[in-house]
Order: sequence, then C-alpha cells, then structure tokens
Amino acid sequence: MVAAITTDEVKVDVGDSAPMNVYLARPAGPGAHPAVLVCSELWGLTDQVRDIARRVAELGYVAIAPNIYYRSGPETADGFAESDANRTRAFELVGGLTRDDVEADLRACIDLGRDHAGATGKTGVLGFSLGGHLAFFAATRLDLAAAAIYYPGWVPVAGTALSRPDPLLDHAPAIASRDVRTLMFFAERDHVIDAAQRDRIGAALDSAGVRHEEVVYPGAQHAFFFPGREAHDPSAAEDSWTRVTDLFAAELT
Repeated sequence: MVAAITTDEVKVDVGDSAPMNVYLARPAGPGAHPAVLVCSELWGLTDQVRDIARRVAELGYVAIAPNIYYRSGPETADGFAESDANRTRAFELVGGLTRDDVEADLRACIDLGRDHAGATGKTGVLGFSLGGHLAFFAATRLDLAAAAIYYPGWVPVAGTALSRPDPLLDHAPAIASRDVRTLMFFAERDHVIDAAQRDRIGAALDSAGVRHEEVVYPGAQHAFFFPGREAHDPSAAEDSWTRVTDLFAAELT
C-alpha cells in the first residue's frame, strides 16, 4: 500500500553554523511514524535524493534528507549536476566533513523528525555511495534500529570522507553494541569497492557480531540503483528495494 504523503523544506540550526537545509517527506494525515534518515550520494541533496525520500515516506515513514554540505554555502542546497567539475568540487566538500559535525547534523535531523514531523523513537538510515558511507558511520554513533547501505565507498580504507583518522570499518563493534541490523548492497563490477574490500567488510561485521547481510548483484556496477544512468540495473534496483522495504518493516514497525 502506498501512503499519500506531504513534503517540506526545513531549515535547522546546528551549532554556530548557518542553518542546515533538510528535505522532509512523511505520510499525510495525523499519527506518528518511524523515521528514516536518507543520506545522499557525492552529488548532494539532488532531485533524485528527494525522490527517494518520497518513496520512503510512501512506505509509511518520516523521511529526513539533509544537505550534508550546508556548511560550505547556500549554493550546495540543491546538490550538483553530474559533471567532472562538480565531481572535483564535491570531493573538496567531502574533504571538509568531520565525524563530530556529521553526527551533530544527523542527530539534529532525528530531533527535527520528532519535533516537526511527528516521528516516533524508532529510526533507520538509508544511504547510497557516499551516503552509504555516512549511513555506516551513523550506525556506529546513533541509536538506530536498521541501516540499509548501498555500495558504500571508503569504509575499510583510511583517508577519505569519515574514514579519517582510521577506517570506519574499525568501528564495527559499535554497530553490534547498538544492535543495528545492517543490510549492505554491492555491485559485482563496482570500480570503487572491489571483491577484496567486500570480503573485508563482511569479515569485520561477522567478527564484531553485527546482525548483517551482504547482497552482491552479479554484473551490476556502482550506482546501479538510480534510473537514467548508464550503470542503472533495474533488476538489482527492484530486488534491493524490496529488501529495504522488508528490513524497515521488520525493524522499525
């Protein structure tokens, strides 16, 4: 069943910085619903990410999608078109992210969902690529019930995004301690995450005792989820979304 939804663009004060712009989508009408943080790709809070937030809301959740780059200026509010120049700019913005800032931003988003949109105490996270990286980080710091993570870059390797000073994978025991059920999607032909990295991630989650599952889609490439891209794989996208739906239904409701 698809719920009728409402959407809103909200500004949130976080510390001493300029306000963070957040896209909210939730089921229409009265009542409280679990929350899902939606973490975007390298390109930021684009129309595609807003579309994902709406799809999450149609499942019956309060979807909260922040502009994680907001500290770098208002020009980041709507994300970036895909181009070589914008890729370079986005990586500059990624280099400015810190663990403490991102944690503060995501906690502010959860508070926003509860105060502004009537979210319940149960929260999940969903992220793609860079957003998958951020979702993995969120599972190490926040009290989440579930994490759906698509092809996350730089999790087992130090030096990029929030894998500084050490790899995020080193913090897998924190996911286990919070009992965050974790579902990870990988592409067999991913140019960012090879088989060796996938194996390291799975082994570390096993060792830490995380409730987890990894799904690898044969023949798929990085960014297989989003339509309109050369890498789009409709079968992998559909199957993975069914699994996300089942995960959130089991852990958030």
